[in-house]
Amino acid sequence: MSALFNDLQEGLLQAIDYAKGTGPARTATYIIDPVAEFNKDQIREIRMQARMSQSVFANYLGVSVKTVSAWERGRTHPRGSACRLMSFLARNRLESLPFISVAQ
Repeated sequence: MSALFNDLQEGLLQAIDYAKGTGPARTATYIIDPVAEFNKDQIREIRMQARMSQSVFANYLGVSVKTVSAWERGRTHPRGSACRLMSFLARNRLESLPFISVAQ
């Protein structure tokens, strides 16, 4: 059989044992950091440190250039996933993202 089948079979057998009270349950606990908030100066600094134009930064975040401009002027503020992605840039983890590759 395939490795996938074997993994599924093992997981199901463990679930059955747990349901019967004859085996332990495997659990994992994930701690998710709160979404960071960035002010207009921090946003521009993150973009500049990443050496991105507003256009490239907007493409990276999946927003329009007008949106990035509004953030950097302090007229609006980023939320949710845009802030998560900016956190990666702020920590210099650009290369760890699966949708980023270095052009040769």
